[in-house]
Amino acid sequence: MKVIEVSSLSKEEMIDITHIVAKIVQDEKIENGICLIYTPHTTAGIIINENADPDVRRDILMMLKKLVPESLPYSHTEGNSPAHIKSAIIGNSRIVPINKGRLSLGTWEGIFFCEFDGPRKRKVYLEVLGRER
Repeated sequence: MKVIEVSSLSKEEMIDITHIVAKIVQDEKIENGICLIYTPHTTAGIIINENADPDVRRDILMMLKKLVPESLPYSHTEGNSPAHIKSAIIGNSRIVPINKGRLSLGTWEGIFFCEFDGPRKRKVYLEVLGRER
């Protein structure tokens, strides 16, 4: 298992980790298999979406803010209930197929670490499984 450290700079942001994950997959020398990407944080998530236009990231974060407003009377006393709910909606893991030694992502797809309670230092775990080259 490999561990990536991610540092967020804002309360909410989507950090593109595609290049880091792709490099680890390449270094593992797996021809065909899967890559599990997991973050062990209850106020963060992992998403796969468009990485060509940064407006898509802004739109996703904007819509999550509308779906989960900060102003509701949440019971959780730490004050970060919206971050927990956004993490539950997005999810904390993804599995990406590996084909011919490369991540099988679509042309415009990227892998993002989603921060909902930053800025913080976080961890992302990667497990690469499959048949070696």
